[in-house]
Amino acid sequence: MSRYAIALARFYEELAERLLAGARAAFAEDGEHELEVLDVPGAFELPLAASYAAGSGHFAGVACLGAVIRGETSHYDYVCAESARGIQQVQLDTGVPCAFGVLTVENMEQALERSGGDKRDQGRNAALAVMRMALLKEELS
Repeated sequence: MSRYAIALARFYEELAERLLAGARAAFAEDGEHELEVLDVPGAFELPLAASYAAGSGHFAGVACLGAVIRGETSHYDYVCAESARGIQQVQLDTGVPCAFGVLTVENMEQALERSGGDKRDQGRNAALAVMRMALLKEELS
């Protein structure tokens, strides 16, 4: 049984729950996995949570989930870029797969479309990606 962390940005609570449900479903369909959810305030904090989880040596991978919705200022650009860069850096530095399951959207309608149960379900896709990369790592070890 593999152990995975889900770093979950709770800024948009409804979206966080939808993303989490998608990830949990994907992990469950794959088999028995132990999951630990690490709640953080927002997407900007996801890289640090991923770093803590990856650095602990307890997880085969980390699915990072959250949402950033464009507003009236440039804040959106900074949060999107830095959360993506930080999550990527954690996996490159540690060798522990970290999936980028962060919605970067223009509005709530787009966020809801990408967080609920179909092929565009970013929570599900992040879980699938992190499991695939953990398997690849294991196969190459």
